[in-house]
Amino acid sequence: MLTTIVLAWPGRAFYTKGFPALFKGAPDMNSLVAVGTSAAYLFSLVALFAPALLPEGSRAVYFEAAAVIVVLILLGRWMEARAKGRTGAAIQKLLGLQARTARVLVDGEAQDVAIERIRVGDILVVRPGERIAVDGEVTDGSAHVDESMITGEPVPVAKGTGDPVTGGTVNGTGAFQFRATRVGADTTLAQIIRMVEQAQGAKLPIQGMVDRITLWFVPAVMAFAALTVLVWLVVGPSPALSYALVAGVSVLIIACPCAMGLATPTSIMVGTGRAAEMGVLFRKGDALQQLSGIGVVAVDKTGTVTEGRPELTDMVLSGAFVRTEVLALVAAVEAQSEHPIADAIVRAARAENVARHEVESFESITGHGVRAHVAGRDVLVGADRLMTREGLELGALAEAETRLAEQGRTALFAAIDGRVAAVIAVADPVKPSSAAAIGALHDLGLKIAMITGDKRETAEAIARETGIDQVIAGVLPDGKVAALDDLRKGGRQVAFVGDGINDAPALAHADVGIAIGTGTDVAIESADVVLMSGDLRGVVNAYQVSTRTMRNIRQNLFWAFGYNVALIPVAAGVLYPLFGLLLSPVLAAGAMALSSVFVLTNALRLRRVSPAMDETRSVRPAANLYPAPAE
Repeated sequence: MLTTIVLAWPGRAFYTKGFPALFKGAPDMNSLVAVGTSAAYLFSLVALFAPALLPEGSRAVYFEAAAVIVVLILLGRWMEARAKGRTGAAIQKLLGLQARTARVLVDGEAQDVAIERIRVGDILVVRPGERIAVDGEVTDGSAHVDESMITGEPVPVAKGTGDPVTGGTVNGTGAFQFRATRVGADTTLAQIIRMVEQAQGAKLPIQGMVDRITLWFVPAVMAFAALTVLVWLVVGPSPALSYALVAGVSVLIIACPCAMGLATPTSIMVGTGRAAEMGVLFRKGDALQQLSGIGVVAVDKTGTVTEGRPELTDMVLSGAFVRTEVLALVAAVEAQSEHPIADAIVRAARAENVARHEVESFESITGHGVRAHVAGRDVLVGADRLMTREGLELGALAEAETRLAEQGRTALFAAIDGRVAAVIAVADPVKPSSAAAIGALHDLGLKIAMITGDKRETAEAIARETGIDQVIAGVLPDGKVAALDDLRKGGRQVAFVGDGINDAPALAHADVGIAIGTGTDVAIESADVVLMSGDLRGVVNAYQVSTRTMRNIRQNLFWAFGYNVALIPVAAGVLYPLFGLLLSPVLAAGAMALSSVFVLTNALRLRRVSPAMDETRSVRPAANLYPAPAE
């Protein structure tokens, strides 16, 4: 009675799913359990109520075996479900970052409003220590915001008027107001949660192999179990029928490939969840497997290896000229221009807090440079041909200009009152972390190529500085696609890292497209992987998560499949002639459940994966962009 209750109530799912699958010619894991426990139960019923139908000595009952098998397997599945719940911790943690209410300005007064009622254009007030509710742009005030949940970087980021803020990040000191620009499902945090959910539910190519193995494995096991029963009936000792039943049921139970079914999805869930916590989002699940097989990492230059905007990098002075004086005069002239180089000089002047001067007259000399009168001084800023045209001697600064040009920098001369005062170099500086990240990728055995639309001299200078192996320069967006095909020669798989709209075709064409999270929406939508950190350190972390996850999956599959192959003969009774050992169905069910628990435990080890690179490790310190003049 107790066994009947166990099989008919908690164990009914095995029969309602297993037998229909068997009758359709596609038996699954449930079919193995259903056939095995039904055989034990029916044999026991006959032995109990119609013992005369069985030979003398074989009238044993196996009710406890059928009941314990079902209980053990259900216990194992409960443990699996519990472990799977833990693998979803990343999603729960991300959901926990969402604010529930926010303070919104209504008729000039701050009111607490539910997050669902916030609309684009609302002005929100954020006090010190509060979590920012939605994405927006600062309109008033300043603060330092902890953006580690997005970028993985622990250092708070300064925010002022016009700067973007992200929902879910935490305000530190200072209060500010911001205008909501993205709310609800459009916020960065909501998109991250959606990406992680999609990646965790993805089916990797390796899972297809598991499905094919399972497809033939289950019928093969059932055939082997039938053969086992037949052999025991023919050559087994008395009572042969009892021995045959025990061996046949044990084969069916121990062969249940539950562990194989768990091997891939659990590792995917844990791996992608941990990657999200490290600021690496796998938008497409198969990228998790493909990334582990790449041989070349191709990178865009501007905004990926470099900062993405020009900066003043050098100022070499002539004679008795003083840096602050020259920079103040040149910045006053360049403030009249909208050119990016001019903007870099003006920003440097502001950063150094030099004196500000009014421009009395301004003249643009087409193709050469500019001339202006500033604070009673005659100031010329332009290329060497402007100085030559004005009959000015460059002297030792000509060598400095040549050296700076070889380093891939744009050099301009400044002359004051008819004398050449300085050569000024402007460049898009390399991100402080790029060289260390490229070195780490080299240590992993990967080749690094840079594909850029910039001129070759600049690209090669940056390649020398960062250790990039190959440079492909002066190419348009379609040229980047062709360059990826060239890099694939020899059967190598290529990952491409970019951030701009012009990178979208290459991101889509690469075996794995990796977008810098600080880039354009078009680039992010074209990519398979998104790096929230905004630099190449994320590529190292993404590759590490990918390789660790795939290694974990292979370990799980080896254990699950090897376990079945090794123990099926034992369950069939191969050890009985030599040692008199025969595995009971109860022990077989316990062993089967343990294999599933092992696979899950192994997958959960991925939660301990730590970032290969972070802000405090293996990062070259930023160069001083504004060196003081020589004494």
